[in-house]
Amino acid sequence: MRDFVYPTVISSARVWFKAMDYRFKVSGIEHLPAKGGALLAFNHISYVDFIFGGFPPANLGRVVRFMAKQEMFDAPGLGQFMRSLHHIPVDRGDGLDAAQKAIDYLRAGELVGIFPEATISRSLQIKDIKTGAVRIAAKAEVPLIPIALWGTQRIVTKDHPRDFSRHKTISVAIGEPLHPTAEHAVEETALLRERLEALLDKAITEYPAGEQPPGSWWLPQVYGGSAPTPDEAAQLDRKELAARLKARREKAAKKAAKNK
Repeated sequence: MRDFVYPTVISSARVWFKAMDYRFKVSGIEHLPAKGGALLAFNHISYVDFIFGGFPPANLGRVVRFMAKQEMFDAPGLGQFMRSLHHIPVDRGDGLDAAQKAIDYLRAGELVGIFPEATISRSLQIKDIKTGAVRIAAKAEVPLIPIALWGTQRIVTKDHPRDFSRHKTISVAIGEPLHPTAEHAVEETALLRERLEALLDKAITEYPAGEQPPGSWWLPQVYGGSAPTPDEAAQLDRKELAARLKARREKAAKKAAKNK
């Protein structure tokens, strides 16, 4: 697969990281394959997770094709950019086409990135995940590698203002590969979640204490922070979804009235 834009994006990102003095703590880099396909399963805590999640593979000379919501591809300018990087659009109503495209990429030896929680976790803990990641990796016959990100939520996430101040630590904890068969997809998905939870715990507990003092909004309550609990986060997610659906109905109604 030819990449005309990705090398420039990676070079620009490295300049940005250096200018912002982002300090990377990467563990488990040996679990990333030097060649061949692999499905990278990330936790999701920030709008910039795909940028930082792609950094360790880039240091190995590899790029990641991320699965992302269709709305990003529909946006003017951004959609063209996403396609130029060969990322994969996902229709939340019907993800079969996206899954097949991911499988094709994986079989062709590409690294594909997936966020099995689907949406950003407001609690900053691992949400419930579906069996899609396990099924894609099994069908493509590639390893499934869990990866936990931490620190990216401090830059930009839901319900909080952006913070592009300098000197932040970004942790990337890469776990041992799983080799799912999808014969017991629910159990294998539970194992994936357990691995992600363990990696996230490692990233949080090893994060510089001075950068996440007690009460920090970017720290889960179980670690002494003030982020919403999983139940509180789920309630906020439901309200957000209801508001989004209402906006879509109103937009559709206005369009229908205009076309009469």
